[in-house]
Amino acid sequence: MIPSEFEYHKATSIQDAIAKLAENDEAKIIAGGHSLLPMMKLRFAEPPCLIDINGIEELRGISVEGDMLVIGAMNTENEVLNSPLVQEKCSLLTEAIKLVADPQVRNRGTIGGDVAHGDPGNDHPAIMLALDAELVLEGPDGKRTTPANGFFLGTYWTGMEEGELLTQIRVPVREQGVGYGYAKLKRKTGDYAVAGSPVYVKMNGDTVSDIRIGLTNVGPCAFRAEAAENLLRGNVITDDLLKEAGALIIDACDPAEDLRGSPEYKSHMAAEMAKRAIRQAIEDARN
Repeated sequence: MIPSEFEYHKATSIQDAIAKLAENDEAKIIAGGHSLLPMMKLRFAEPPCLIDINGIEELRGISVEGDMLVIGAMNTENEVLNSPLVQEKCSLLTEAIKLVADPQVRNRGTIGGDVAHGDPGNDHPAIMLALDAELVLEGPDGKRTTPANGFFLGTYWTGMEEGELLTQIRVPVREQGVGYGYAKLKRKTGDYAVAGSPVYVKMNGDTVSDIRIGLTNVGPCAFRAEAAENLLRGNVITDDLLKEAGALIIDACDPAEDLRGSPEYKSHMAAEMAKRAIRQAIEDARN
């Protein structure tokens, strides 16, 4: 199909984008366009105005500030994937992005767009939760920083206020004893996950001193398996304990039925992906 008629404006700076959002009712930001444009073609979304932020250099770049890795929202997936800083400071992003869609999408799609869209099937929301990331937002009332945990509220629903723009993603750099894991089940290359799970662990010898388990596409939005985290935290991981954690993850899931499978199948696969990712993360921490 063909999208409905819309105006197009190209923003030259963050403040220009914010001003254009304020001047145009129901305007939408367009970054990589992989989520918004298909919805417009199907007329699931009919914004009267698009504001293109691709030319804003302030939204690009990757750096380290203190103990935080700072990623501009307009970096493409491949720019993040190929960044030596990301590989060194937060390898979970590197490994997870390899499983995001396909090379063509990764050349154009942006990490900020993936996060801000709030799609439960997107990879990055759950990754942000596992990493305990912070999101920097700018709008008419200025700049604010909000934790990723609590930002995702429902399907395509986030804590971003009207007129705000996601400008940066801030991720704690990897510490000694930290390991990452990511497991994702999908039918074919480029497809959304049937279920996926990014995991962060911090080890103290053989004991898991801290753990965060993100879950993808098994609820109205990305979320953390907090009951399973609480069970595993402070313990040596055994097969029996992982089995108990898997049961708690299944109970926490609420996926929709679709061509990828039934709710029961998706929930069981979420538990399996989480258990695999936990094992990966523990091995990663030991190495």
